[in-house]
Amino acid sequence: MLIVTTNDVPGHRVVRTLGLVRGITVRSRNVISDAIGGLQSMLGGRVGAYVKLAEASRAEAYDELVEHARAMGANAVIAMRYEANEIMEGVTEVLAYGTAVMVEPE
Repeated sequence: MLIVTTNDVPGHRVVRTLGLVRGITVRSRNVISDAIGGLQSMLGGRVGAYVKLAEASRAEAYDELVEHARAMGANAVIAMRYEANEIMEGVTEVLAYGTAVMVEPE
């Protein structure tokens, strides 16, 4: 599965557009992450506890996006993006979305 953030795939041509695909996850912080993150934020710099949570959330949303595209019969996703919204304090929705397409080499 080719996934690109551009509107085309270099070296390929889009032969069929299948439609919007998305993957979504909702994650909450936990007490341990909050404690570690709070300590790290007081020291300044990278807050590793939250980086891990963000990376896991994006990976899960990405995997869901790929599965959705496969189920539609796509072999690529173009214009892929991430979006995140806080649903409530400590609970974040992460959305991966794009356009499912069929491409073939030029």
